[in-house]
Amino acid sequence: MPTLPHPAGVRSVPPGVDRPRLPAVQRPSVDVIVPFKGSPAALADLRRRLGGLSLRPGDTALVVDNGPDPVPVPDGPVPVHWAGQVPTPAFARNAGARRGSADWLVFCDADTNAPPGLLDHYFDPPPAARTGLIGGGVLDEPVPADAGVVARYGHLRGVMSQEQTFDFGDRWGYPKTANVACRRAAFEQVGGFTEQIRAAEDADLTYRLRAAGWEVERREHASVVHSSRTTLRGLVVQQALWGAGGAWVAKRYPGSVPLVNQASLLRWALSTTFGGFARAVRERSRDAAIMAVMRPVEALAWEFGRRLLSNEREAR
Repeated sequence: MPTLPHPAGVRSVPPGVDRPRLPAVQRPSVDVIVPFKGSPAALADLRRRLGGLSLRPGDTALVVDNGPDPVPVPDGPVPVHWAGQVPTPAFARNAGARRGSADWLVFCDADTNAPPGLLDHYFDPPPAARTGLIGGGVLDEPVPADAGVVARYGHLRGVMSQEQTFDFGDRWGYPKTANVACRRAAFEQVGGFTEQIRAAEDADLTYRLRAAGWEVERREHASVVHSSRTTLRGLVVQQALWGAGGAWVAKRYPGSVPLVNQASLLRWALSTTFGGFARAVRERSRDAAIMAVMRPVEALAWEFGRRLLSNEREAR
């Protein structure tokens, strides 16, 4: 069975051991930056969730609105900055980083839910002196066995797990920006994210940090819960965008993305579907049937994006 392609990254350090938060963790200041595009109701919900983070003096939390027009927001403890000139999360993250001055930056997706002690978890234990990037854990939203097919698949597959990209190994593994911390000095040294790309900006950033001599660590116990896609369209669009990102990374960093030819991919997809259905019938397993159908859909959507979609976005 071929490896499902994703954008590539670089070497990782083995994950730490999960542990309870220590109340007296000594840590640097942190700017939390969350790119956002959506409705006023979704923005209000995001601000409410971010308001639950435990911040210390010197910490900030900021939502960066990347939509085409600013969403009107009332005053509140979590400010919103509009940065929609280029419609990419990378552009929004860079804009947010420029508005702060903390020693570290923590980037999370808008559809994640973080525990109050997330920032303390990131610095227990303290990172090494040459650590420029820390991959936090990303847990797919748990769903019951009778949930919708797409949501159940995300839970079974661990679509958003950091393992999906760290598994590319010592050279190419990387953390997803769904939950990652970056040392500001390292971030500024390499110029932040590449702003015009829609996906794979996390792989590209990791590559450039590594080339500049910075290291990557992991903190699986600094975890957030990522909301599952609930529609087939949402999953297909996600994977197609990742495929476009994979093509961009493969061109810029040859050898970074494990690819298979079209004929091999189609043969694998057919054998996975029919073999998985046979297993599902034998075991009377709904989960096995879901995996038999959705795993090939995921891979084929990724391949569609790699071949047909551009990863670059123009300024609005």
